[in-house]
Amino acid sequence: MPAKSDRVEARLTPDERERIHRAADFEGQSVSSFMVAAAVEKADEVISEHTVTRVPADYFDQLLQALDDPGPAPQLRRAARRARQRPRIR
Repeated sequence: MPAKSDRVEARLTPDERERIHRAADFEGQSVSSFMVAAAVEKADEVISEHTVTRVPADYFDQLLQALDDPGPAPQLRRAARRARQRPRIR
């Protein structure tokens, strides 16, 4: 693990500071470790919300079924035929 050298500062109200100290004590952690762990956990949640697409299981099953057995695609067939008939610029 790389050495920790970066710093982040935050301004807190007295109540916020007390609550954070109390929670860190309950967890048996330093305030710094507690705050970093909480911030990283929240960051992971936010990143996941913005980068992961979740769908219901039945929708996902239908999607997989459609990919496995796509059936006819007349519009795609017509587009492919037109593309073969058009001369290409080289």
